[in-house]
Amino acid sequence: MSEDKPQSTGELFEALVGVMARLRGEGGCPWDREQTHASLKRYAVEETYELLEAIDQDDASAIRDELGDVLLQVLFHAQMAREDGRFAIEEVMAGLRDKLVRRHPHVFGDEHASDAGAVLRNWERIKAREKPSAGAQGHSLFTSVPRAMPALARAQRIGDKAAGVGFDWPDVEPVWGKVEEELEELKEAAATGKPERVEAELGDLLFAVVNLSRFLKVQAEEALEGTIQRFHKRFAYIERALAQRGKTVEQASFEEMDALWDEAKAVGEAG
Repeated sequence: MSEDKPQSTGELFEALVGVMARLRGEGGCPWDREQTHASLKRYAVEETYELLEAIDQDDASAIRDELGDVLLQVLFHAQMAREDGRFAIEEVMAGLRDKLVRRHPHVFGDEHASDAGAVLRNWERIKAREKPSAGAQGHSLFTSVPRAMPALARAQRIGDKAAGVGFDWPDVEPVWGKVEEELEELKEAAATGKPERVEAELGDLLFAVVNLSRFLKVQAEEALEGTIQRFHKRFAYIERALAQRGKTVEQASFEEMDALWDEAKAVGEAG
């Protein structure tokens, strides 16, 4: 018996588009048929976060599977748009192809980009040229930054965009000063006992720290996530150690837990 001929990328993609159309068509899946763009919004977010988790774990099999789930969301929305006569997956693909070529003139054109930073600046410059001018009715430089993004990631993206048009510090030194300035203003606000002022100054400090992360070439969202994971791991160590002593965290003193925290930190760094 001869083996089946391997399918090309194009054949596989066409088959996948066909499966999606079948699921949405007459006699297809009742659940798939009743979905809308709005009803699928939460799945787009969930699948993206599952992909990020797989990437963090460096699990190739999981990354492959989660990429498939993200692709499913693209195909699902494109199929619904085709049914409504709005656009088709072919238009999505053609638009993406044209955008990639247009925004990489150092690859497909005559421009030069010396490093990744230059590439990003070119990308933002070309993107700004394609969009309505900042200041036009209903449009801002930051219009394309989704409000639903996590706050740290959104702050960093906004900082990137402002820097892309020249609204940025020349180097990292004044950014350190800005962080120190905002910290002092937060202390002053805390002394007043006015919650609204404290909230505003705390927000300013966080934004300054996010700007510092840009200059240090660190993603603020990922940095905080890493800290959360380390905190979780070390606190779990405290819980286990206390359990071995016949205690719960509620029964332990702060001093006892703090000593175990230092122990957990040392064990983690040694590991």
